[in-house]
Amino acid sequence: MKLYYSPGACSLADHAALHEAGLSFEHVRVDLKTKRTEHGDDYAAINPKGYVPAIELDDGTVLTENAALLDWIADQSDALRPADALARTRRLEALAYISGEVHKAFGPFFRGGSDEEKKAAGELVVRKLGYLAERMEGPFLFGDRVSAADFYLFVMLLWATRQKLDLPGPLPALRDRMMALESVRTAMRHEGLLAA
Repeated sequence: MKLYYSPGACSLADHAALHEAGLSFEHVRVDLKTKRTEHGDDYAAINPKGYVPAIELDDGTVLTENAALLDWIADQSDALRPADALARTRRLEALAYISGEVHKAFGPFFRGGSDEEKKAAGELVVRKLGYLAERMEGPFLFGDRVSAADFYLFVMLLWATRQKLDLPGPLPALRDRMMALESVRTAMRHEGLLAA
């Protein structure tokens, strides 16, 4: 299995979740500007959408979209698999919200928005994160166990911190709790985001 990623992108969530799940995989860096892999391959031939993450299974099947990948990763591992059908639906609900609302709200920061657009985006991001902060059920989104959604939220919290946004309520502690996980630290070291 191969994970296609770009350092610090949302693919970091999948990278860390794969480690947390104990799955064996190769990580392949993608240059999002040139659309080439670190091996010189045309990334568009692997994922025509042109963005990360993507996972290529051993049989050649390619999976894309962060929420779908994190759902798939969680279902491969007892460490991340939800306890029951309702818990799985709640995880999907959180993944969809993070992907469709929080992640999308960062757009002006990555597309060269004006200062005014970035200010409005920052306020929107904080509001969207506040929704999740108010619904946390423990040290992680759904209680005492880390979930696949926590990995995606963690990346959003890193981005918010980088933009100097004030994280609501329990989210700074969640960010720090996630940062302490060996799976997260390993993924960040692989991506050159932490010293080896």
